[in-house]
Formats: sequence, C-alpha cells, structure tokens
Amino acid sequence: MIVLDRDGVINRDSKEFIKSPEEWIPLPGSLEAIAELSRMGFRIAVATNQSGVGRGLFDQDTLDRIHARMIGSVEAAGGVISGVFVCPHHPDDGCDCRKPLPGLLRQIAARYAVSPKEMIVVGDSLRDLEAAVAVGAQPVLVRTGNGIATEKQAQQIDNIRIHNDLHDFTDSLTGQIGKPA
Repeated sequence: MIVLDRDGVINRDSKEFIKSPEEWIPLPGSLEAIAELSRMGFRIAVATNQSGVGRGLFDQDTLDRIHARMIGSVEAAGGVISGVFVCPHHPDDGCDCRKPLPGLLRQIAARYAVSPKEMIVVGDSLRDLEAAVAVGAQPVLVRTGNGIATEKQAQQIDNIRIHNDLHDFTDSLTGQIGKPA
C-alpha cells in the first residue's frame, strides 16, 4: 500500500491553500507516476491535512470537488486512488488525525486491512514522515513542494528514502522484486 500526501506531492502546493478545483494543478509527471504505481499492482491512498476547512477558507463540498478533480485526473491518466483520507480540522483542534499524528494512517490501515509496516508513505513535509514513523511505515521524502526545505531535517529519520519527485520514486520501485503491499 502506498500512501501519498496531496499538496506538494501530487499537485502544486500553495501557502494560501488550494481553495477551489481550478487551483488544483498536478505536478509534472505525478499523474503518470500514480498510473504506473496502479499498473504495478499497488493500492494507493491519499492522506492530507486540509485545515482550510477548519479555518473557514472553503467548505467540505468544495474540498470534495477538489478531490473529484484529482481522482478524475488520475483516472484519465490510467491510475486509481482507492481512497482519500482527510484531516479537515484547525491545527488547534487537538484531533489525532492531523499529521504528524498517526490517525489518518491508522484509518487507512484499518480500512484496507494492512499492517502499517506494509505501507510506504510519500510526503514532502516533516509531518508526513513523522506520521509514517509513528505507525512503523516506510517514510519517503520527495523534493517537490516543501521537500527541499525538509530534506536536511528528514535525514535524521532512520531508513528515510529520498527522491526528486513522485515519478522518480515510482521508477525506484520498478526494479524491486516482490508483491506490492
């Protein structure tokens, strides 16, 4: 099972938040990478903090439309996203689903009946990697989005894998032997 962060991994990130489907713009090669992961037999989920809902910047309906655009774009490229798991809460709400806490990853593991140790979590921020470590998943950093700024801190994480982007990560799996998780 591969779990992808959304902003900065699949699509362009924005300090002002992605607040509409029109603002959701895929990163070069990301849709093709997800399609390739799908062809390789991996189940793919997205785990994303979307505090813009909790901050009142956009509502759940708008977030659903953004995700419909993302899923449709992935499907048009030949890929499949099995599920999108969202923390919509404000950072001060004290929830357990906001990364770096592991709630979203535990939800994914439970929904798909996989051990977190069988999950590869791909993110561009330290919080993505810390959530992966918290459940025993394999953390992978991509240098897109916040990745370059995160790289120095990420090197303190045991067994971290670092790739230029989602496409580079996908290429690294091509030569691996074994059944995808």
